[in-house]
Amino acid sequence: MTHKATFGGGCFWCVEAVMQQLKGVESVVSGYTAGDTDDPTYREVCSGQSGHAEVVQVIFDPEIISYRDLVEVFLTSHDPTQVDGQGADIGTQYRSMIMYHDDEQRAVAETVMDQMAPLFDAPLATELVAEETFYPAEDYHQDYYANNAMQPYCMAVINPKLSKLRQKHAEKLKTS
Repeated sequence: MTHKATFGGGCFWCVEAVMQQLKGVESVVSGYTAGDTDDPTYREVCSGQSGHAEVVQVIFDPEIISYRDLVEVFLTSHDPTQVDGQGADIGTQYRSMIMYHDDEQRAVAETVMDQMAPLFDAPLATELVAEETFYPAEDYHQDYYANNAMQPYCMAVINPKLSKLRQKHAEKLKTS
């Protein structure tokens, strides 16, 4: 039986690329959530006016990778202390967010955040919020890194995140 997890950590292309590397992750869909409009477009989300965050929805097998492991990887693969953005991507649409799907996920995320908070130089800005409607992003956003690895953004922003992932979480990675 698979479970669902939802994370937002800046541009969804980055979070998607990281999560797709993990054993036990069966699918990752980029999309939008926690906003004020139904079925928003990328342009509406990027404007910052829709209130949505760019997120990924992860379908995973908890027999292979735990929700706790996903939260740990998520928190170490972006800057969870930056408010409303990641690096040069600034705005509420790029906020750090863990969206829990049940009370158990909420409790695990709270515990992991509390345990990991001392590892960072500033307080965690990651929001922990209850599940809201998830809207898949347009097709061209799906599997973005896999389809565009040579794009300058991917090379400059995503490649360093993947390198960090390989250093910190090598045991959790899929083998090619």
